[in-house]
Amino acid sequence: MNKITLVMIGALIIILITVSLLLQKSEVQQDSQQKQSAGNDSGNITTETRVSNSKVINLSNEGLTEIPSDVFTKTNTEELNVSNNNLTGSIQSQIKQLTKLKNLNASNNNMTGVPAEIGQLKNLEILDLSNNNLTGLPFELGNLGNLKTLNLSGNAYSVQDLNTIRKNLPSTTNIITD
Repeated sequence: MNKITLVMIGALIIILITVSLLLQKSEVQQDSQQKQSAGNDSGNITTETRVSNSKVINLSNEGLTEIPSDVFTKTNTEELNVSNNNLTGSIQSQIKQLTKLKNLNASNNNMTGVPAEIGQLKNLEILDLSNNNLTGLPFELGNLGNLKTLNLSGNAYSVQDLNTIRKNLPSTTNIITD
């Protein structure tokens, strides 16, 4: 082969690599734009890409104002993380549908209440409600017979409510209050 042919082959290889890299960059930008536009729906986020049939659903840091309703149809979920969002009021009562749930992290939100239906989650082992605006606690939390850790730090809950709940929880439950 002569030098001109080798130079042309080298140039062609460089062009193909450049085109391939540009196509990959374009795909990444499109994915990023889709995720960003989905995140601008506050509370009505399409969670298809983040909520799958896996046992773990992580919706932390998504700017959510409520848990998307399709989360409650994923009944095999064992771990749900909705921490560091803008959840207000209370988690929806449909949380009771997640009967296999073992770990619920709803920390660092603006919730003011906890639904009584959480008491129906018999498999729940870890419940993190820290750093919200909780003022009252449902006595049904005392029904969580498998609860190992209850984190209530950073809230202004009623000590009387907690004392009533504590009587019904296993003595081994670690209750974090601050």
